[in-house]
Formats: sequence, structure tokens, C-alpha cells
Amino acid sequence: MAITQDSLMALQVLGKEFTYTDNDSMLYALGIGLGEDPMNRAELAFCYEDGQKIMPSQATVVAFDTDIFWDCGIDVVKMVHGEQRLTLHRPLPSAATVISDVRVTDAFDKGAGRGALILLETVLTDKADGKKLCTMESVIFARGDGGYGGPQGAPEALPKSPMRPADHVIEFQTLPRQALIFRLSGDRNPLHCDPDFAAAGGFERPILHGLCTYGHACHAVIRACCDYQVERMTSFSARFSAPVMPGDLLQTHIWDDEDEIYFTTSVPAREQIVLSNGYAIITE
Repeated sequence: MAITQDSLMALQVLGKEFTYTDNDSMLYALGIGLGEDPMNRAELAFCYEDGQKIMPSQATVVAFDTDIFWDCGIDVVKMVHGEQRLTLHRPLPSAATVISDVRVTDAFDKGAGRGALILLETVLTDKADGKKLCTMESVIFARGDGGYGGPQGAPEALPKSPMRPADHVIEFQTLPRQALIFRLSGDRNPLHCDPDFAAAGGFERPILHGLCTYGHACHAVIRACCDYQVERMTSFSARFSAPVMPGDLLQTHIWDDEDEIYFTTSVPAREQIVLSNGYAIITE
């Protein structure tokens, strides 16, 4: 099935329910590396049901669903996450049933052999009170679908980091099995666990989920800029610049400009930036 601009713009999945529990929230926290030190009470709060906190980035997985892209003509083997933007309307509860409304809002053709960019909007609403929890915008890079005849262009660019030394540098060591833990939070794409599937996608080995790297970066910003007061974060966005391998050391450079936070995440061993154009908003 060949894709067209009209067929892409018609893609939507509305009113789908998802339920997550406090166990799911604790599993997500472990999946992004929290709880490494059992005596670290700040991190324990995300891994223990007594006064449980929720990392804002968990919003990206509580209703994770790729149904919108199956059987629509997109080469899903060559599909990767390009950017993730998150706006929080209020803090996530530790457990909830949410209503997910997902739709394609735009698509850009980069040309034959260069792929396509697909913009996906997801709005999550708490079923209990009907109020919005968050709005997410994902940029999907469909590496195998360029030249389909759609318009050229690109989404609005995320801000760049300041040209000065970072105010904070936070390091987290990922585990060789990190992707196997993180996939239990919803994204079971075999690209992250199956060596044969990864090879078919052009990778030497299974790669870490971009959203896992994103979660590590969110933790870094929460630690450095608001002392684990998660309710102060209202926005968190980044571009996925390069793949991360499970077991990599992640280093996040953070620039603190009052309520506006800029960041990049890199793998020092390869001198490679893996998250760029990071931007967050922290309120008082």
C-alpha cells in the first residue's frame, strides 16, 4: 500500500482507554534508572508506593500505542523517533485510566532515499474527571518512505542550547539490560531487543529506546533544577540525534535560565550527542 499525504493526514485513533497502576509507575522509574542506590530517598520516592512520585516523562508511555501506523503503508522497520515534545497541564497521578486521542497533524517529504517526517499529536485526558493531563507532539522519522509526493518542509525547530559552559552536568550509567526493562513499560518494538530485527533496520545491535534516553534526561533536569519537585515541570522536549546502546554512560549538560532550561545529552565514550535541542520549563 503506497502512502499519500491525504492518507497520512487521515490517520487517527480517538477515544482509546489505557489504565496504568502504581506498579506500572514503579516499573517505569526502574526502566529509566531510578533506584540504583536504595538509600537515596529522593529516587526511592519514585519506586515506592508510600508517597509515590511520578517522573513527568512517564506521560510518553502510559498510553503507548503504535496501532496508528500498522497496515497504513509505512515501512515500520525503518521508522524511528525524531523528536518528542511534552506539555503537562497538571502532574500525572501515580495510577489512572486515561483517554488517548491520537492524530497526525502534518507530514513532510524529505525526498527519495531521505525519508519522511510525520507529526503526531497525542492528548491524554483523565477519565475520572474529564480534564486534560498532557499534550504530546512526536516527530516520527520514516526512513524508508521518502519520495511519496508530499510537501517539503520541517516542523518548527526546538531552541538551541546557549553558547556558554553548562550550569550542571549529570551522568547516569545505563545497564546492558536497560532496553529489556524499559520495553515492559509499553514500547515492545523488537528493534530494542531482537538482534535480527535490529539488523534489518540497519543497526549492528538492538538500540535503547529513545524515550528511555529521554526519561534519563528528564531525571537529570528534575534533579539539577528543581530538587525532585516534579510538579514544577510543565514542559519537556528534545530531539533524538543519535542512537544509544544499552550500557552506555549518558552525560546531560544543563543550562539553567530561571524558568527556561536547555539541555543536551551525550555519550562521552563516542563523543556523540544523542539528545539535542533539549528544552524544559520549570515553574516556581
